[in-house]
Amino acid sequence: MILYPAIDLKDGQAVRLLRGEMEKATVFNDDPAAQARAFAEAGCEWIHLVDLNGAFAGTPVNAAPVEAILASVKVPCQLGGGIRDMATIENWLKRGLARVILGTVAVENPDLVREAARAFPGQVAVGIDARKGRVATRGWAEETEVMATDLARSFEDAGVAAIIYTDIDRDGAMQGPNIPATEALARAVSIPVIASGGVSRMDDLIALRDTGVIAGAISGRALYDGAIDLAEALKALAG
Repeated sequence: MILYPAIDLKDGQAVRLLRGEMEKATVFNDDPAAQARAFAEAGCEWIHLVDLNGAFAGTPVNAAPVEAILASVKVPCQLGGGIRDMATIENWLKRGLARVILGTVAVENPDLVREAARAFPGQVAVGIDARKGRVATRGWAEETEVMATDLARSFEDAGVAAIIYTDIDRDGAMQGPNIPATEALARAVSIPVIASGGVSRMDDLIALRDTGVIAGAISGRALYDGAIDLAEALKALAG
């Protein structure tokens, strides 16, 4: 199981939100590129990036810090937030992103996801963010009636590289991930599922790994707070 340290970008800084609420942002580093280097030096295989402002605006906002990160590390990075058309997808991949994450458009324009996955094999993931099983879009500000599992299944034949599943109520709350829901989703589809939201201690990572079906886990606040030591976690997961 791959551990993805997270850098969430708001107004050019690395922050963490509580349950997706922008007004409840804690700044952890005003130099996101330095944070990315620290993660890379600890030995991570991937870095997970989110343009929080972009998720609300519907277009990239934190392009400068993302570009600084890409210039600073050789570790592959994936990015979500505000990526809602083919031109933006192409632009980010040309700039060196290893993978784009499509969230809102997966609900509103699923044909774009399919087109992008065909055009860029292995470089397109779907972000599914849910409250109580129902998908939320536009920076989690809008709830839909679409169920997370149904949305995931709809992309089974699309060729997407991964599904990043976030339980919004757990995100940033340090209360542990929703392992049953994540495992159920991973068992419902053949697409690799990456867990996000609530990973707060080493035991959470071990529990996700031990399901045997979850391909990765994203952690942010726990790494910044020191609740999880990245180097130790990577070593334990590798073992």
